Amino acid sequence: MNTEKIAVGLDIGTTKIVCVVGKLNEHAKIEILGVGQAKSTGVQDGVVVNIIQTEEAIREAVAEAENQSGLKIYSVVAGIAGKHIRSLQHSDYVTRTNNSDDVIEQEDIDNLIENVHKLVMLPGEEIIHVLPQEYKVDGQPNIKHPIGMHGSRLEANLHLVVGQTSSIRNIGRSIKNAELDLTDITLEPLASASSTLAEEEKEAGVALIDIGGGTTDLAIFKDGIIRHTAVISMGGKIITNDIKEGCEIIERQAELLKIKFGSTWPAENSATEIITIPGLRGREPKEVSKNMLSQIIHARVKEIISAVHAEILGYGHEQQNKRLIAGLVLTGGGSQLKHIKQLIEFETGMSTRIGYPNEHLANKTDKTLMSPMYATAIGLLIKGLENESKENMAGDPNVVPREEPAPATVIEKQEEPENTEIEEGETPEPTQPSDKKNFLDRWFDKLKNFLDNDIE
Repeated sequence: MNTEKIAVGLDIGTTKIVCVVGKLNEHAKIEILGVGQAKSTGVQDGVVVNIIQTEEAIREAVAEAENQSGLKIYSVVAGIAGKHIRSLQHSDYVTRTNNSDDVIEQEDIDNLIENVHKLVMLPGEEIIHVLPQEYKVDGQPNIKHPIGMHGSRLEANLHLVVGQTSSIRNIGRSIKNAELDLTDITLEPLASASSTLAEEEKEAGVALIDIGGGTTDLAIFKDGIIRHTAVISMGGKIITNDIKEGCEIIERQAELLKIKFGSTWPAENSATEIITIPGLRGREPKEVSKNMLSQIIHARVKEIISAVHAEILGYGHEQQNKRLIAGLVLTGGGSQLKHIKQLIEFETGMSTRIGYPNEHLANKTDKTLMSPMYATAIGLLIKGLENESKENMAGDPNVVPREEPAPATVIEKQEEPENTEIEEGETPEPTQPSDKKNFLDRWFDKLKNFLDNDIE
């Protein structure tokens, strides 16, 4: 009987699409079974703008992950970001008039969260995440876990993450067209936080800054609770474009310059240090000074830092009870720019470290995967494994051996042993849980129904 918890994370980024397959080993660490990567050409600023190109890139990344792992992938957990994402604070309550003598249960919290539907969103928007922060029970504040308490009035401060309906559906449609099932979708900075932040940092107060290809994502934690999220529509690609325009070279050359010679600190390079770039089609080679290259990178990174710092100050970092004692954690591909840690510390006055997604990974993991550029993909994999644990392996499998028929469930059902296999090539049907679905389950079913009815 196979009881391994296996999940798949799919990071649909502006510059690359990454598919990671992994499982929990006997030490509760993640063992990476396969990784696939493809160039992303259908995504701009974190938003799908070409479904066909995105679908092809997803297929390529998934196929590579399947070849490495020897498993057939059926479903994935995907991330969402982009400049359309916004967050807001909201307070709501429920009155437990009919069962005030009973203790508060999960159903009461679900009813409270469902009241969010009463909010009027902007046209074309819908809620992605409803994240409770603190509760009040009969006016008693600062309660983190109200389940089991007595009370007739349950209140909560909620952090809402809102995004464009069309952007969410386009991600789902791209995945569906690639013949995959979307089992969950989560905000990318939350995924990156789960792979790079320690619980002590979240408790003390920390801001995660994920500099990706198209966007820079921010997630602020305090007292172990998510307090603020933001997506800034500037990332590594805009730095590359600045280099391309400023040095009058093509994009591929600009990206190579940024990676090999780029620095955020111009003072370390003199104007006499020259980089020679081959000319196009027999033209003369072009010369670029390292100092000018650094000045271009410095100006854009400083602009990104200023936008992030404004969000942190807007959250209230300067207030004593909201101070981020653990400072900043920098991750994503952009965090690998030379001297960026020092520049951020200089501009913000806050202690900074580079966030590597290695805390949850097994010791034998390939060192390449411990790079900050894979933080989001690893975080999505962690989310998938958490979902597997919550469902006790009762849903349809994410992966099955490629050379064998797919089992109907990962764990054999004792009462229905004859249904543990299906015909080759058939996608397993999900097992429906018997308990009442919560708000997020129903929202996700709504998205799946749209995709099933909209895609031929």
